[in-house]
Amino acid sequence: MNVKILADSACDLSEQYYNEFAIEMIPLTVHLDEKDFQDGKTISAKTVYDAMREGKSPKTSQASAQAFKTIFTSYAETNQPLIYFAFSSELSGTYQAAKMMEQEIKENYPDAPIYAVDTKCASIGYGLVVLRAAQLAKNGASVEEILETATYHANHMEHIFTVDDLEYLYRGGRVSKTAAFVGSLLKIKPILHVDDGKLIPLEKMRGSKKLLARMVDIMDERGVDINNQVIGISHGDDLERAEQLAEMIKEKFQPKDIVIEMVGSVIGAHSGPGTLALFFLNDQYK
Repeated sequence: MNVKILADSACDLSEQYYNEFAIEMIPLTVHLDEKDFQDGKTISAKTVYDAMREGKSPKTSQASAQAFKTIFTSYAETNQPLIYFAFSSELSGTYQAAKMMEQEIKENYPDAPIYAVDTKCASIGYGLVVLRAAQLAKNGASVEEILETATYHANHMEHIFTVDDLEYLYRGGRVSKTAAFVGSLLKIKPILHVDDGKLIPLEKMRGSKKLLARMVDIMDERGVDINNQVIGISHGDDLERAEQLAEMIKEKFQPKDIVIEMVGSVIGAHSGPGTLALFFLNDQYK
């Protein structure tokens, strides 16, 4: 019996990957126009970005503990191995909800092969970890092999990203009001990264012309064995710049593949339209 992989919608993978690798997905919630929507199921990222451009402020909330209880119970009853790889616990309470339910289920099914793993990753950085796990699962790998390889990928996943407008990160409590105001005034484009699951400012750039080149340079400085990797790029409804970045990376590194996806509704509600993110490993691909 192959190991089943469960992810949440903050991995920003599109439906083709869920279908190809039989990945199960649990959606986080987006609150917009006084209604609740399931990220990736009943609302599209494009809808969220258009609403933000109109001045609306969508809110988000974690996946419910009850949803995890239902899924975990169904796998425990059939004794099928299930690994849930979670969105960073530093950015959402979803992992904690899952861990709580994993422990509860194991009180009734002590031998249930159910595992919840905090990837400390987000968006396609998290998505690439899920994809690697799902590839291994499809090929019949054991729980131990999948946990070891996917955790290695999660621990070595670099997240380098920029936002078009710091105001959105300010609204979500990610940067101070002063930083957002000064950034907008001076047209400063921040480069941020994720360190141990948290958003950390890395550099500031004036204007956007040199931004993509600098992201590629950072990849060169931090990446290892890039031509053997699958690279991830996600964008806040700005496919043109994402493809431009992909071309620059292909030209310089010739990676194995590049996955380009839109930043989903949940992360996009905090980062805003025009976000551009780059994901790669800072160690050998496994």
